[in-house]
Amino acid sequence: MRFHKVISTLLHPIVVPTLGVLLYFSFVSQSINRKQQLLLLALVFGITYVIPLLALIVLKSLGFIEDFQVKTIKERRFPVIFMIVLFYLLGNTLAELPTLRDLGFLFYGTSLSLIIIYFLFSFQLKSSLHLVSMGNAVSFFLIISNLYYASLMPIVMVLILLSGLLASSRLYLKAHTPKELVFGFSIGILSQLAIFLLL
Repeated sequence: MRFHKVISTLLHPIVVPTLGVLLYFSFVSQSINRKQQLLLLALVFGITYVIPLLALIVLKSLGFIEDFQVKTIKERRFPVIFMIVLFYLLGNTLAELPTLRDLGFLFYGTSLSLIIIYFLFSFQLKSSLHLVSMGNAVSFFLIISNLYYASLMPIVMVLILLSGLLASSRLYLKAHTPKELVFGFSIGILSQLAIFLLL
């Protein structure tokens, strides 16, 4: 049980964006210096981790959510809308900078995923946000590998293995059904692909 909770925490949807940017700077782009990379990492961490975490704390204290797992569709509505806006604004900011345009697409794709997830709420369909974030990461590095002919398959394979481990953990914790996990991962993969094809 403890192992599965650790995996779910380490690969939480608000952690994965920072991990993705870190991998991008480590293995793909060296177009900005180390100081700028650290500043950008701090920005991404603040916007995608610190702010959402504070928002969840406020929502819990006000009684809008029962716990930080936000298990029900009703509890998920506001956090998802909030994250859609944050990811879109971050993507918009990065896409305006030529050297960081790819990262902008990463956050656009994640925002699109969350829009689809919110739309599915209308049909009482819940998807795994954990697997959405991993699907976006896998798809992003596959696309980048193809665009720049970079040897990123080891990263992609590790991300796929981590996605499988995460899916197993979410099932073990009874946080999701297999269908919700497949929906989440597929939405993440397809959203990232759609953004790169359309923009």
